[in-house]
Amino acid sequence: MSETTYSLFQQGRAQLERGMAAQATVALEKARRREPEKASIREALGIAYFRIGRWEAAEAEFRKLLELSPVNDYAHYALGRTLEKQGRQRDANAHYKLASSLAPRSKQYRARIREFDD
Repeated sequence: MSETTYSLFQQGRAQLERGMAAQATVALEKARRREPEKASIREALGIAYFRIGRWEAAEAEFRKLLELSPVNDYAHYALGRTLEKQGRQRDANAHYKLASSLAPRSKQYRARIREFDD
């Protein structure tokens, strides 16, 4: 019996929920190869990469997610967190501001915004 893309996605999400991010990347990468334009797969894979410290891979997934869904507040926030982990605070800040403007009630997004003296 062949695995469907959806079952691979579900398997990856379940592994993420159990704290098994490295294992989740295997199923999610297979799912992404089958459906590269599926935003939910890109988001889950970005989260998995983030959790195992693969910052550049996470950045690529969140950037692709934003191509697919430019007004996705979580994608802006997640990209910001990923950029921050890479020491790119100013770039991260721009995405925190976008996330906060898209979801103004989110205290979590607003709390990440930093002010810089230019």
